[in-house]
Amino acid sequence: MVGKNKKCVIFDCEGTLVDSERLCCEALVQVFAEIGTELNVEDVIENFEGGKVADIINSTLQLAEISADVDLLEQRYRELLEPKFAHLQPMSGAVELIDWLRETDTEFCVTSNASRDRIESVLSSAGLLGYFRGKIFSAFEANSWKPEPDLIRYCAMNMGFRLEECVYVDDTLQGVQAGLNAGVTTYQLTPLSWNNRVCYPQVTVLEDLKQLTLYLD
Repeated sequence: MVGKNKKCVIFDCEGTLVDSERLCCEALVQVFAEIGTELNVEDVIENFEGGKVADIINSTLQLAEISADVDLLEQRYRELLEPKFAHLQPMSGAVELIDWLRETDTEFCVTSNASRDRIESVLSSAGLLGYFRGKIFSAFEANSWKPEPDLIRYCAMNMGFRLEECVYVDDTLQGVQAGLNAGVTTYQLTPLSWNNRVCYPQVTVLEDLKQLTLYLD
């Protein structure tokens, strides 16, 4: 077992285990181009905070300084995103870290604000689903969404560990706040946008997922 009494790693999914967020931003640019609003991909990346799709759409509407039907935009966004997600890749160091956790008999699981079907689809596309069967927790099941702490607590409880025995890894500000609010040791994987990098003294920022082994060994 790894040191420092940490027995379970809780991962966020998109942007943490799976390299997906740039594709999300590209889909947003396409959606808004279709309604006559030209957005720059890099500007959308700087504005992208993750979370619920409706919140992402609303945030992008504010960026574009326009009004539109959020439900229709969300439907089109999902349509455009589906083919982009057909061949996702794991984040750098993800497979190496998971293999290390297995070798050291350290438990791990994944959680997300997304539905279980979405999480499974994303993991499957990236070739990671086999690692996480029986270890997937959706905010829809916990009825709590990040940055609220209950989803992280729900994961720890279902995995059979105390909060102090867990660590949480996320790339978004909302996710980091959820981990801190839950009272677990929290790490941030360097986010796509520098604007979303946290400066909390109690949070270590990782440049690569494999780097987490240095803090658990």
